[in-house]
Amino acid sequence: MTAANLMNTYTPLPMSFVRGEGASLWDAAGKRYLDAMGGVAVTCVGHCHPQVVEAIRDQAGLVLHTSNHYAIDWQRQLAGKLAALSGLDAAFFNNSGAEANETALKLARLTAWHRGIEQPRIVVMEGAFHGRTLATLAASDCSGVRLGFGAHADDFLRVPFGDINALNAIAQRYGAQVVAVLMEPVQGESGVRPAPPGYLRAVRALCDRQCWLMMLDEVQTGLGRTGHWFAYAQAGIVPDVLTLAKGLANGVPIGACLARSRTAQLLTPGSHGSTFGGNPLACRVACEVLDIIQRQHLVSHARQLGAWLLATLQSRLATNPAVREVRGQGLMIGIELNHAAGGLAQRAAERGLLLNVTRGTVIRLLPALTLTEDEASQVVEHLVALLAPTNAVA
Repeated sequence: MTAANLMNTYTPLPMSFVRGEGASLWDAAGKRYLDAMGGVAVTCVGHCHPQVVEAIRDQAGLVLHTSNHYAIDWQRQLAGKLAALSGLDAAFFNNSGAEANETALKLARLTAWHRGIEQPRIVVMEGAFHGRTLATLAASDCSGVRLGFGAHADDFLRVPFGDINALNAIAQRYGAQVVAVLMEPVQGESGVRPAPPGYLRAVRALCDRQCWLMMLDEVQTGLGRTGHWFAYAQAGIVPDVLTLAKGLANGVPIGACLARSRTAQLLTPGSHGSTFGGNPLACRVACEVLDIIQRQHLVSHARQLGAWLLATLQSRLATNPAVREVRGQGLMIGIELNHAAGGLAQRAAERGLLLNVTRGTVIRLLPALTLTEDEASQVVEHLVALLAPTNAVA
């Protein structure tokens, strides 16, 4: 078997890993890599956390899958934990962030149908990324990943991210046609772009006045990543619909859509479903991950260490001509360069640092929430060396 047997959808670096522990990965030759990418914000409690390993091992010996034709106790436990943490009321479980966002979009459509809105509109943001299904592609603003997939759903209205005046203009022009606003509190794929101060509160207030659903995509930002359980907590608001995935089960595929009861109850038996969604294995591991985050105080750790890492990178790279801006929240940090970062991820890996480049010019750091101070210092030293003028980015 060779790579020729795989569809050509990725351009992986020429390396593969055989084991991991915490924020470290090792290849077959025994070389250690410091993982500042975290499987794109997935391994939030680190590789091979012993409690996660034990939960997987134990559940694999009991039952992996029964389907949603039967009650699943671990699913009910997970829904209760997420409701208590989020302030929302009910959850639907599936397998990915895109599917969670599909559920949110279906809830918006159902809301419109119950209100008698014949041509409902959903407001989305410039620079957004919500997934790769046809509906979530239409809601996203990434021309490269949309190319060749034909016409897209036309019920989306796109406005500049962070511009409340643009949202107010939508309210004046479209009024009751709008049923929801879907947005990320921090745009991840677009280069780690946090919402401006006060923006989330202003959107919440506008949605309340207009009777719109406020739907937040926290697939990447949720579960402590930004130094809060959910990024919206910093603004002191609660959305009507919330989507999660990535770090929820530390690598076991699971997604979740949470909603307030008046919206959640629009889904009825037969109106939505998922064969694998919320199976005993995924839900048990997710429950364990939430418990680990709480027991190890990883939310406050991400906030404190992330603030140090952001400030240190801003200081150390302040005079670097290659760097335009360093920004972020918690352990979600973007370093925007003045030119394309071609080959940077490869050169970083050769040094033993794993990172991600998004939008061609933004280094994105998404390490495990268990990252230590020493490991954070190593990340800084690697990046300062990589971005030194003598190692100019090609």
